Amino acid sequence: MTGSTLTGNKVRKLEFLMADALQNNCNHVITSGAIQSNHCRAVAVCSRQLGLVPHLILRGDQKSVEELRCEGNVLLDRLCGANIYLVPRKSPYLTHVLPRMENLVQTIKQSTGESSYIIPVGGSNRVGIFGYLSVFEEMMSQGVLEDYDDIVFACGSGGTAAGLCLGNYLTGSKLRIHAVAVSDDAAYFHDHVTSTLREVGIQEVTSEEILNVIEGHKGQGYGISTQEELDFILEVSQSSGIMLDPVYTGKAVKGMLYEIQNNPSRYKGNRILFLHTGGVYGLFDGRINTLLSQHGTKHNQVHMWEEIDKPPV
Repeated sequence: MTGSTLTGNKVRKLEFLMADALQNNCNHVITSGAIQSNHCRAVAVCSRQLGLVPHLILRGDQKSVEELRCEGNVLLDRLCGANIYLVPRKSPYLTHVLPRMENLVQTIKQSTGESSYIIPVGGSNRVGIFGYLSVFEEMMSQGVLEDYDDIVFACGSGGTAAGLCLGNYLTGSKLRIHAVAVSDDAAYFHDHVTSTLREVGIQEVTSEEILNVIEGHKGQGYGISTQEELDFILEVSQSSGIMLDPVYTGKAVKGMLYEIQNNPSRYKGNRILFLHTGGVYGLFDGRINTLLSQHGTKHNQVHMWEEIDKPPV
């Protein structure tokens, strides 16, 4: 068990990425993500558990450090004592974030003499891919996959998609793998997955041949929630007890159900496994509070009962 704070799909990748960092005698770990990044929080927690120093480059709309609110994943980042560097939300990774990471490596080396390990956004690279290769192997060994025709999951950086579709391909499994894009588009993810396959020595197949990327369900953009999406999350949680998050699983489940109703031929069969990839701390960033606080709605079930001889109101 990883404990309550080290949760989500990124932990699977970090099992291999952190091992690589330790193998390379690194004392610092540098990564990046959005302000409420589950990945960055997992890196911060895991780093401290292993005696490493976390450095997080977070993309957001803050104009000053005072505007950074201690809630959700950011609260956990700061409880871990992570070094946080705020950059503009739309900073491109290759031209604005990665160069900062590389500069930080040099700065840390010059000031401390210690080495740093860079983890890309989402931990999605040729090392991280083994995290979800092992997940696929685990599901096979447990007999889980015998009961399903399709696997569906949220796709934000492409690492989970790469690992699962490769595991499906290498084992000769007949499952169909579906990634619901919550950022970017199919072309981006297919390019990323194919590049990762080449890096691990798989030359004979492309992403398009072994992965179905489902578009059209990222709403207004990555990490941005609509009223309809938040309502859906509440409908699911209040009817089933299943907690979906607003960035990944909420959009992915909503998209999966839409495709089942409107494009059923996309799936191989009717035995569909949705892989919940975590993200529960995304519910604590404040965006869903307004819905829960509205009086007179079905979502607000809080009542005052001040006097014992009178009914609650």
